Amino acid sequence: QVQLVESGGGLVQAGDSLRLSCAASGRTFSNRAMAWFRQAPGKERDFVAAIHRSGDSTYYADSVKGRFTISRDNAKNTMFLQMNSLKPEDTAVYYCAAHSGSGTYVYTRSYNYWGRGTQVTVSS
Repeated sequence: QVQLVESGGGLVQAGDSLRLSCAASGRTFSNRAMAWFRQAPGKERDFVAAIHRSGDSTYYADSVKGRFTISRDNAKNTMFLQMNSLKPEDTAVYYCAAHSGSGTYVYTRSYNYWGRGTQVTVSS
């Protein structure tokens, strides 16, 4: 069992930065790949970034590549998403997710634990 709690969202202006955190409970955090997804109103939940369980490999959606950085601290059971140069189109609820061990990173069906999300709003 893994419980995930996101924090760090807020209202910012275009060009600003935010750092999201995902705190995980349970002993299996370091054994799982982790990811961030986001969902804007009326849209599907989209892949943002993923990180291998060791932290050595990371993957990004094209829309955030070069602006967002995913990282993790296995000693603290925490994952992060540093978001720079934010744009209004980044506005969404951001979710962290724990990979099930099977399936491609970009698909929601590959994850079996989800947090409740944190709202990020970027004004123009």
